[in-house]
Amino acid sequence: MMLNITSVKTSSDGVWQGDNPLRYAFPLLIIQTALVISVSRLLSFFLKPLRQPKVIAEILGGILLGPSALGRHKQFTQWIFPTWSTPILESVASIGLLFFLFLVGLELDLTSIRHNGKRAFCIATSGILLPFVFGSGITFLLRETVVGADKVGFAQCFLFMGVSLSITAFPVLARILAELKLLTTRVGETAMAAAAFNDIAAWVLLALAVALADDSHKSPLVSIWVLTSGAGFVVFMVLAVRPAMYLVAQQCTDSGSNVEEGYICLTLAGVMLSGFITDLIGIHSIFGAFVFGLMIPKSGEFAGRLIRRIEDFVCGLLLPLYFASSGLKTDVNKIHGVKAWGLLAVVISTACTGKILGTFVMGMLCMIPARESLTLGLLMNTKGLVELIVLNIGKEKKVLNDEMFAIFVMMALVTTFMTTPMVIAVYKPARSISSIVYHRSLKESSSHYLQTLKSELRVVACVHGSQNSPSVMNLINSMQSPNTYSNMKLYILRLIELTERSSSIMMVHQACKNGVPCFKSSAVKANKVKKENKVKIRSSTAISPLSTMHEDICHVAEKKKAAIVILPIYKRWRREDNEEEVAHIGPGWEMVNQRVLTHAPCTMALLVDRGGIISIPKRVCVVFIGGPDNREAVELGGRMAAQPATKVTVIRFLMNADNENCIIGGPNIDIEKELDEMSLEEFKRRWEREVEYVEKATHNITQELLEIGQSTEYELVIVGRGKYPNTLAARILPCDDQDSKELGPVGGLLASYDHGVASSVLVVQKHELAKEDQGRAMSNQHLV
Repeated sequence: MMLNITSVKTSSDGVWQGDNPLRYAFPLLIIQTALVISVSRLLSFFLKPLRQPKVIAEILGGILLGPSALGRHKQFTQWIFPTWSTPILESVASIGLLFFLFLVGLELDLTSIRHNGKRAFCIATSGILLPFVFGSGITFLLRETVVGADKVGFAQCFLFMGVSLSITAFPVLARILAELKLLTTRVGETAMAAAAFNDIAAWVLLALAVALADDSHKSPLVSIWVLTSGAGFVVFMVLAVRPAMYLVAQQCTDSGSNVEEGYICLTLAGVMLSGFITDLIGIHSIFGAFVFGLMIPKSGEFAGRLIRRIEDFVCGLLLPLYFASSGLKTDVNKIHGVKAWGLLAVVISTACTGKILGTFVMGMLCMIPARESLTLGLLMNTKGLVELIVLNIGKEKKVLNDEMFAIFVMMALVTTFMTTPMVIAVYKPARSISSIVYHRSLKESSSHYLQTLKSELRVVACVHGSQNSPSVMNLINSMQSPNTYSNMKLYILRLIELTERSSSIMMVHQACKNGVPCFKSSAVKANKVKKENKVKIRSSTAISPLSTMHEDICHVAEKKKAAIVILPIYKRWRREDNEEEVAHIGPGWEMVNQRVLTHAPCTMALLVDRGGIISIPKRVCVVFIGGPDNREAVELGGRMAAQPATKVTVIRFLMNADNENCIIGGPNIDIEKELDEMSLEEFKRRWEREVEYVEKATHNITQELLEIGQSTEYELVIVGRGKYPNTLAARILPCDDQDSKELGPVGGLLASYDHGVASSVLVVQKHELAKEDQGRAMSNQHLV
């Protein structure tokens, strides 16, 4: 299959006309791309239980396809990766790399790291200087040990060694922090800020290394001209391009989609042009794309739209080709003999020692605790893709030969692989929701129950964005009254889904910079309540995949000793003009809600807001059928009844004689019925003048509930989720749809959009009491 590259055609005429598609550029590129993606995804699947970032699988996939493994078979190389296809594969991969570096610059929001600026800058500086010092020793050792390494000047080799040892892969670090749930902690924020400074310094040093990596016969003035032109390029981008991109972002936000499309295409062309200019200067083209990404304003919607348009295609399709092309250059077999493997061990040890020690010492000097300083050092030792970029440029410039290249690729692989397990061993706290012992409820946290005025209501309010913050805040305001409860601690937990999309990191920057911006509309009310009722408000962010989001919610509830967790959910309903109104936060959140309901250490409240909670609810209905959930709903209604402007109505549904045979047998049924009676009696005694109490005996509870929800008499209907002492509701109400599984039979009926329910619905579930806790609750009820 010896072919002349000049005779290679783009596409074939087909196998039926005697053409072999693998001898044509485009069909072969398709096969290569499919193979690379399949291998990397397969390895990623096997490495996922080890919590390794995807970049590890992609690097390993490239090495397996190269001469280290499958590439050792000549037939495989000749058919799938022939020599003549290498420039085509590398050109396509370089386009993906160009736009990936643009995404990295686009996600580096320098304004979001100002609060950690001084500390992060010191840590990043120390994490660069010490590896550079060690790099001089590694350079000397390699030049003396590796055959052919001394053909390159010491300065050029030293620069590449220093950058390789000191660099931190910002995108890979962000993904590791997210997987370990450390992204919004103090350690995570400091590491991200330091990595941002480190990335900028690394690209500047890389540009310097590329400028100096010319042939020795050229004039030294050439390097000076390259550096001067590069500095001029950066100044031009800051003074001219950055203001222009701010105008473009503003215009794109204010204009329609047609104008936006033109601006996005113009921006993508700007990425290519910036890469061409830096390549023309003599610096690698990726430097221009990275700088252009930094110039894009991070506020507003323009940056997010750009990322959504290009990241899946770039990161999912083109970028793995870059790892494949790197793997085709990596021959692990070049590392042979005890001396070579010993050299690899020395390089890995030196890289880890320089980065970890430098960061640890500076962290201690910045008054960071020893365990956190060590964790920062381990995190900053992350390499990955950015390391491969540096090594490929060094090999392209002939600064690194095959053996040195293989040694440093293995070093990058080992240091990145060890980050996650070492951080877990050193810092990651154990988080187990199955070992929760202490449970709390609204009734157990009330002052009349504890017979003390020092009781404190702790509430965790989960929000997804600005669309649900006003209703959640108004609901919380209605629960607090100075007449009954002296203090409240409110913990606002913003939930952000972490996906494989790199734009999740940009969401992190915005969350860290803005706190919880979704409560801006309720800030005035929040401050008012805070002054009058001694409410202490704290906010935090949980960034997790949906599969583990419930762990974060339950962990916060347990850590803060919350009595109730409020989760807003969305269902569909029909407006008065019979047009369907859909409010939904995305697929998968139903499973999050169900898992939180299962594992929550306190009372849960699921809010289905239909736009009625625009202020503190004035008319509230509490539906009581029986059971612990309904008793907790009545307790919540009592808190709202303490509000002077709120009128609460409690409607109790009784069983008719025809339904007496619906009683469930068991030893706890009598206890539950007694607790129901005691709870209602105590409730009526305390709120006789403020609350309207109604009892109804009905044959058709479904119709009665729908009449309550369809009427405009109540803004909010509070119901229990479903632990009833009898099967009255379970026998009459549907329980097999998704709404019923999540909200229970009564809540599912009222939340369904098929029945024209106009009221907002709050579904309450009390925590699962252990057997010993149930006896304690019964005893405490008698005491009260």
